[in-house]
Amino acid sequence: MPTCLTLAPTADDRVFLDEKGARHSPPVDWSCLPPGDAGLTRRVKAAGDSWVVVEKRGRKTFSRGLWASAAVIAAARQQLDAERDTPEYAKKRASDVARRERSQAEYVLEFEAEVLRFLRFHPRYEAHGHTLARRVAEHATPVGSGTVARTKRITVDQRAEAAVVAWMRHQTTAYDSMKIARVKGERREVRRELAQISRAVLDLHRTERTHLPGACSLCQALG
Repeated sequence: MPTCLTLAPTADDRVFLDEKGARHSPPVDWSCLPPGDAGLTRRVKAAGDSWVVVEKRGRKTFSRGLWASAAVIAAARQQLDAERDTPEYAKKRASDVARRERSQAEYVLEFEAEVLRFLRFHPRYEAHGHTLARRVAEHATPVGSGTVARTKRITVDQRAEAAVVAWMRHQTTAYDSMKIARVKGERREVRRELAQISRAVLDLHRTERTHLPGACSLCQALG
């Protein structure tokens, strides 16, 4: 059964590290299949031994390609290209794209509605709430955006709340221009403090009390 080893990159394009720090170099007849074609990658993995190269940056991981026999990669690509060059595949592809687009459109509407439920703005500020919900959804829901709205680790209502707080942090505070000390936990603490401020601003719009738009960071951000 084919084995697949997960490794980390180094400064040398043909030297990689395993989880114990041991160095590995691929056989001379191996080459790298760049990321981007999941179907081809699956076939190459199933056809023979391979190495997955993954780079970790903080909490995020980035694929740096799949190393495997050049002959295996070429054969898998040729076979897959032949299968894709058929009317049946084109029809299935179009159906899959349409299904994903419908699913994405439904999620955007669901997410925007969830944001509105979290905001609970007073009728006086109803227009602000709809504008904010739409802007947060537009920013947070695109596929591949990597935002909290795309995670499956928390419920959709938790995603909506986190997305609003994140949008507020970038749009209504000076977070993006802050110089934060490179001390463990410092950035998390700054975000926590800014989240408290953002929640207080949101609370201003949950009652019928009036306030000067020019003195409200959210009103200014919404234009």
